[in-house]
Amino acid sequence: MIKKNVAICVILTIITCGLYSLYWVATLQDSITIITEDNDSPKGSTVVLLSIITCGIYGLYWSYMSGKRIDNKRIEEGYSSSELGILYLLLSLFGLSIVTLALMQNEINKFEVA
Repeated sequence: MIKKNVAICVILTIITCGLYSLYWVATLQDSITIITEDNDSPKGSTVVLLSIITCGIYGLYWSYMSGKRIDNKRIEEGYSSSELGILYLLLSLFGLSIVTLALMQNEINKFEVA
């Protein structure tokens, strides 16, 4: 699991005109896979490739599913449900994918992996 400083990731994404976000998505996917212990989910590089091939449509699906997976893990840890999947999907639909990534990273940073 990779914990990252959210502010630095946002700045790097802006400076690189979004190219850093591709790496960020890949590491987020890999971190979510580790946290949720879901070995059936695709690798981060696969998520990035499918998002590029489908012109972002798979990215919308990934945002929603990642939110659901994080939410399920939060429930396992004893926290209440926040419907993160819907939040991430709506933010991504309105062109605020960088906010979605920042919120995902913030949630991932809260988890401890043994």
